[in-house]
Amino acid sequence: MKVGYFTERPARWVPEEAILRNGGHFGVSNSYFDRERAAEDYNYFIDENLYAEELGFDIVALNEHHGNPFCMGSVMNVEAGILARLTKKARILLIGNPLPVIKHPLRMAEELAEIDLISRGRLITGWVRGAGSEQFFNNANPAYNRELFEEAHDFIVQAWTRPGPWRYEGKHFHYRHVNPWALPYQKPHPPMWIPGVISPETVKWCAEHNYPYFGLGTSLGPTCDLWEYYADEAAKHGFQAGPENFGYVMPTFVAETEERAQELGKGFLFGGGQNSFARVEHTLPPGYNSKDAIRRMAKQPQGSWLGVSGDKLRGHSEEEEIDPEEIRRKLIPGYQKAQKALQLIIGSPKSVIPKLKAIMSTLRPGALIIFSVQGPVSNEDRQISMKLIAQEVIPALKEHAKAIDLPDALERAPGSVKLRAGVSRVPVSDRGPLKELGLT
Repeated sequence: MKVGYFTERPARWVPEEAILRNGGHFGVSNSYFDRERAAEDYNYFIDENLYAEELGFDIVALNEHHGNPFCMGSVMNVEAGILARLTKKARILLIGNPLPVIKHPLRMAEELAEIDLISRGRLITGWVRGAGSEQFFNNANPAYNRELFEEAHDFIVQAWTRPGPWRYEGKHFHYRHVNPWALPYQKPHPPMWIPGVISPETVKWCAEHNYPYFGLGTSLGPTCDLWEYYADEAAKHGFQAGPENFGYVMPTFVAETEERAQELGKGFLFGGGQNSFARVEHTLPPGYNSKDAIRRMAKQPQGSWLGVSGDKLRGHSEEEEIDPEEIRRKLIPGYQKAQKALQLIIGSPKSVIPKLKAIMSTLRPGALIIFSVQGPVSNEDRQISMKLIAQEVIPALKEHAKAIDLPDALERAPGSVKLRAGVSRVPVSDRGPLKELGLT
């Protein structure tokens, strides 16, 4: 199993009250932008990823969002290019480039090929449809989101593998001359790991392409359902899904004592927490999700990724008066509830190890990505958490992964375990640990 490190690179200096009064991070005025502090943090987060490699994390992961202080990574390929040159061993995982809103897959193919070349083959690229708010920021029609996603992906694979020059005429993209002179170091192309919230269409697409699917902190029960759906689809294509087909991103913070971890871990609540990534009208624009995906998301307990939850889907009145102190008070029970449901892992090394092991035993992922704390937590406290995780937690997780046989996608190729005719697939998740914890 591979263990990675991930941070949203939050704008820690934006006044929390501005976010709370806005009803979400997306849409907060950039009049609060501070160029000196932003410059400091952009450089710091590069250093933080270098420190992750120094500590022994197998992967450093990046993402991007647009027009949102929740994540400073507006153009993660720039950061990836820097890390490609400065890191030596760690894989660079992109989770991921939002293909439908970038609208230029040929340029994307060239950028990623350069990153793979500079790193000498350490890039793992991932694709996303982009959060609902990205459709607003990039003036993209959400009704065409999935079509754009799939066509852009298919074009990029062709650009990397089909000798040029050639002409391309698609539904959404048109190129008179396709002949990139930057091609990936890895052949036929870098691995592709696909992150998602809980969309069955994305899971089906991943299974059809033998791509690992990464759950972004989704609730464990619904995630098990999705894993099994992936395995059903994989079986239709003749292979047995396994740990190499799955990864999980887990919000985690560790400190030397339980008390300090619980206090600093409240950084995950900053500005309203993950449920405040964007207001409801920006989270799910019309046409962006299928009815099935919306039904599944409505069942998600509070605390899911990018503000997608049952409470968010039910909406709130625009006339409601916003009281920041009241919001902060109401967040505390949710903080405790999310920890009980294993959607936030916070504590001392001793207390978090059994919780992370339970997640591993349940979901059986080949890769686990540690998502660091949000909010105004100091650089020193962030690095203490990283060091404790690397030195005291990861060795126990690696040992557990070996004991329960969790190969990763770099160790065993997704789709390589073939199903013989007439042989039924085996389960890919185990709900037993959830029952023991009372989470079913």
